[in-house]
Amino acid sequence: MALTPVEIRHMTPGRGLFGYRAAATDQLLAEVTASFEDVWRERADLADRVEQLEADLIRFRELEALLRTTLVSAERASADMKEQARQEAELILGEAHAEARAVQRRALEENERLAADTRRMRVQLTAALAAIEEPAASEPQPQSQTEPAREPETAGADEQPDDADHSWHDFPGGLPLQDADAA
Repeated sequence: MALTPVEIRHMTPGRGLFGYRAAATDQLLAEVTASFEDVWRERADLADRVEQLEADLIRFRELEALLRTTLVSAERASADMKEQARQEAELILGEAHAEARAVQRRALEENERLAADTRRMRVQLTAALAAIEEPAASEPQPQSQTEPAREPETAGADEQPDDADHSWHDFPGGLPLQDADAA
């Protein structure tokens, strides 16, 4: 049975025939009571401190759980962002490759078109040179010194030159020009 300081203070030991010394016993009881009161107060203070620490412990555990949850969420968000960035990078890279292939394809088509134009122009120029050289080879030789030179005929003021003999570029009208596209 636990005694409180108040119970000890009001307790009086019984007296016997020879009894006990009242002053020394009373002083001892007073010291025990004071000491017990100090211990009792300290125990109450420690009980209050334990309650406070238990409340703090609960609060810290809740905070720890919240921090763990936040950390896990941040790790998940970081992993998701990395994955999303990787996917976006792959998408951008794929689009860039597709665009590069399209540019390359257009460049090759343009190159082929230019090569075809070059071949066509070369054929046209060859045909034009051949047409120019052909009349020069078929022209009559210059007149000999023994024949008198003929004077060129001049058309009268009211006469028009014969358009059937000359084309606009002063080639004889009877020579057909080769079409470069047909060659």
